[in-house]
Amino acid sequence: MNSEEFEKYTSAITLSDMEIFVFPELMYSLVLADIMSPIIWQWRELDCFRKLEGKSSYKKLMRLKQFIMDEYEFNLDLETWGLTSKAKELKRFEKFVSAEDIAKSNALFGYHGDQYYFDVDIRKHFGLDKYDSDIIPYWKTETIEAMNAFRFKEGYSTAAGECVSLAALYVAAAFIVCQIPLEDIYMILTPLHSQNFIDIQDGVLTNNRRLVTKAMWFNGTAISNKAQRALRNENVTIVAHSSGYVHCMYDDATTNKEAYQYFTRQLASYLSMELTLQVFANFLRSHPNYQKFFQACRDCRGQAHFIKAEVLFHYEHGSNYRIADATHEKLLAEVSDEDFVPYQLPGRIRCDELEEFIAKEKIDIKDSGGRMALVKFIETVVPDAQKFVDELADFVHIEAKLPTLDKNYLKAGPIEISVEQSREQIIDYLRQIRQDNTTADLAFYAYRDMESCDWAPFIKAAVERNPASIQMVESMSVDEVHRWLEQVENTSIYTSKRLAQPDEVANYKAGDGLEKAFLLADIILNRQPPQDIEIVVDGENILLKGPTEYRFVSTKGLEKHLFISPDGTIRISS
Repeated sequence: MNSEEFEKYTSAITLSDMEIFVFPELMYSLVLADIMSPIIWQWRELDCFRKLEGKSSYKKLMRLKQFIMDEYEFNLDLETWGLTSKAKELKRFEKFVSAEDIAKSNALFGYHGDQYYFDVDIRKHFGLDKYDSDIIPYWKTETIEAMNAFRFKEGYSTAAGECVSLAALYVAAAFIVCQIPLEDIYMILTPLHSQNFIDIQDGVLTNNRRLVTKAMWFNGTAISNKAQRALRNENVTIVAHSSGYVHCMYDDATTNKEAYQYFTRQLASYLSMELTLQVFANFLRSHPNYQKFFQACRDCRGQAHFIKAEVLFHYEHGSNYRIADATHEKLLAEVSDEDFVPYQLPGRIRCDELEEFIAKEKIDIKDSGGRMALVKFIETVVPDAQKFVDELADFVHIEAKLPTLDKNYLKAGPIEISVEQSREQIIDYLRQIRQDNTTADLAFYAYRDMESCDWAPFIKAAVERNPASIQMVESMSVDEVHRWLEQVENTSIYTSKRLAQPDEVANYKAGDGLEKAFLLADIILNRQPPQDIEIVVDGENILLKGPTEYRFVSTKGLEKHLFISPDGTIRISS
């Protein structure tokens, strides 16, 4: 490998948000690593999923959502993986991306988003405001193994992960458990978020642990409004797909052009809704300050009765029924008769007359003529009717800020695996193409397959990018660290000949002897004065030679002879 390639391969081990931004093929490599993992394949045998055999992919997807909601929590602890510095990260990536471009697209390097994010103080919301110096969190994306291991971390009772980890998990699980083809799933990364668009029915968006259908997207509830924040207010930096990726700053794209064009059309359709009374009611739910200008009407034994819109929305808040949908009449039945009056309320627009107007005039809120007609209809009642209509138009039609279609589309090989294939068949296929497909090759590094991968990227990552473990034992001597590691459970979070990084061992208090040796090596190399390290990996017996000799026991069945110098030089022999 040349130096640029080596940097990319070490990044496949640590998978920080910054590394994925610079090397976008890493996003799909993580997905493939999760697909290769035995964990999600075991879910298919659970009763909750076995009961859905023969059911539609959509029904399975809805059950998967509940499973992920129950088993995983969204990890907002910014310091899970320790701290780094802006200067260190900028220096590392200066050959690939300029500091100015990074600041435009990364929340840790100055990105604030558009006016909306200034208004809600998004940096404070995510806890970023306290990182106003050179020191910043080292945001890493977790494999499925690391997500599951959060159960062992103090303060957690379930598995967990940050948004990029959850997005990768959803792609892998939708493919394995719901049997949705990878070709129908598109990953959407923005500076502050990561989610997926699943091309099924009218479209489904993943949002951290939740799923958002098109109907939910436009229902005007607080949780749906939060789900919209990224696509409403951020530029999309990366779209990743089984055919490749498109990056906002790179001229070259590896995805299939037709697939990307299709995705832009499908997402645009998902993000736009025709104006109906139900959608109008959803808008009022989302903008309660306008409810005072409207009233609803019901028939009571041939006589019209009226109710203030805000009163009806108050009833809806504690009900299973909704305004203007199929359950509307049931909601009206729950309203006290005292809240209705037998006369039309002055200074309010009747929603039934509004519905009739929209249908008769065929109002298209996305068209200037349609907007003007609606302004004239409401302006006698609603102050600043133009602002009202502009906000309504913005509610029913969102334009995502996607990377431009004007790219140089390279002929890179797509990942072509089928929902009919077994885990073993998929791993064999990826092995066969990895020599000619960088994404597939990187997947084995993200998977931590030390039997088939060059060890140098893993070692470099282990001794340079694991600040949490260094901080955790900074008050201990090297001998004390060794004694502490002897007390740590000698169990790896990764199966077979796969290895955890030092910070995973430290965070989860579990590690194979070889993994513990790498943690101790990291500590020694980061102490003063740093010393040369030699690690002899001889099956069960692990010998680390540093200031003195330290021994560990491994069940990984690996054999290597390693030399690591403080200047970063790594020598490996079998």
